Amino acid sequence: MVYLKLLLTAFLWGGTFVAGRFLAKDMSPFSAAFLRFAVASSCLLFIVWKTEGRLPLLRKNQIIPVILLGMSGIFTYNVFFFKGLKLIDAGRAALIISTNPILITLCSAYFFKERLTLIKSIGIAISVSGAMIVISRGNPLDMLNGHLGIGEAYIFASAISWVTYSLIGKAVLSGLSPLISVSYSSAVGAIALMIPALSEGMMHNIGQYSGLAWLSIFYLGIFGTAIGFIWYYQGIRAIGPTKAGLFINFVPISAIILAFLILDEPLTISLLIGAVFVSTGVYLTNAASYSKAVSVE
Repeated sequence: MVYLKLLLTAFLWGGTFVAGRFLAKDMSPFSAAFLRFAVASSCLLFIVWKTEGRLPLLRKNQIIPVILLGMSGIFTYNVFFFKGLKLIDAGRAALIISTNPILITLCSAYFFKERLTLIKSIGIAISVSGAMIVISRGNPLDMLNGHLGIGEAYIFASAISWVTYSLIGKAVLSGLSPLISVSYSSAVGAIALMIPALSEGMMHNIGQYSGLAWLSIFYLGIFGTAIGFIWYYQGIRAIGPTKAGLFINFVPISAIILAFLILDEPLTISLLIGAVFVSTGVYLTNAASYSKAVSVE
């Protein structure tokens, strides 16, 4: 059952790119991000309350880090996420985002002096090569000439936002459980997103959103965030972070398959080659010791 939940989690997270693509076409980025995390934080805070019997108070030295988590992993990540998905295919976006563990490994080596083994270094090189193939649509030399699409740039910026979120959590939030830190940072992000969402005219437009847009919001908030997070950390507790983390490799694959089936996105040679490279690189990088930083989409 644990392995099944982890596999389903990978498909739920793959589905977030499809739902995000639907939502990005129908809604402004701040409004989409706010509504997603209004739903997600409500679900997560309810789970915390049921699990803990209360909503635990943060210590003074935890308040600023939680705010930084909300601003990086929720606010900026999701704004760039929806801006990017308005412009590029869901499968391409998923492959760019899937380089998160590689970026986290590199930053951990630089900031926390974690050792880079030969296998990890090879994995990083393979994964970066795959990402370059995907981003450049099979012409990596175009990146050297500055031919990088704005949609790809937005998605890469969202990946950097998640790396920042992960490193902050790794550095300063060891005293908080993953459930509490994600729940509170989600609430902070939702609050921060409210004002720009209102300035976009969310309240004026809210009655005009399609049924598919609302379905996407609830999918992202409940299945893509709350349920996916709970199942993933149940897996970590049951089989450890190394084995559980390897299921993350299925996220871009599931996103590509779902985007092909639901959005009718093409399966190009560069996309498939990039998927193999990125997944192989992430596997090699994390096979020995999976990064403990949170890696949820």
